[in-house]
Amino acid sequence: MQDFPHHYAVTASGSSGGDVALTSAGLPVLLSAPPREFGGPGDRWSPETMLVAAVGDCFILTFRAIARAAKLPWESLTCDVAGTLDRVDRVTQFTAFAVRATLTVAPGADVNQAHKALERAEHGCLITNSLKAGVQLETKVLIAAGVS
Repeated sequence: MQDFPHHYAVTASGSSGGDVALTSAGLPVLLSAPPREFGGPGDRWSPETMLVAAVGDCFILTFRAIARAAKLPWESLTCDVAGTLDRVDRVTQFTAFAVRATLTVAPGADVNQAHKALERAEHGCLITNSLKAGVQLETKVLIAAGVS
C-alpha cells in the first residue's frame, strides 16, 4: 500500500443532453445519466447508483483485507445496499444506507469471528466513513456445504 494521502482524478464530460462520460487514466470510459427518479432513462449508472455501489464495493474490499489479516477462511460475500435520498432542510442528500451482508464461510470457520469481521468492515469502510449519512448493517453468515 502507498503512503497517504492518496489522490484520485476523474474527468466528467457532457453536453446539454445525453450521457456524461467519466474517464480516469487507465480505466474504461463509464457512461452516466440521471436516474429515472430525476427524469433520466433509468438504464445507465447514475451518480446516485454509483455512490450506493461504492458503499457495497468498499465494504467487500475492506472485508477482504480484514479476513486476510484474521486468517478467516471464506468463500463469498454478497452485499445488498439500499441508499435513501431525501430532502433535509431544503437540501437533497443521502440520509441512510442499509447494508445487508451475506457471508459464506468454509466449513469449520468460526462464525463469531466472521460476524466480528463483517462489523469491522463496516467500521473500516473509507467510503461510509466519508459520508454523513448513517449506515445500518445486517449480517448473515452461512456455512458452505462440505465436499463429499
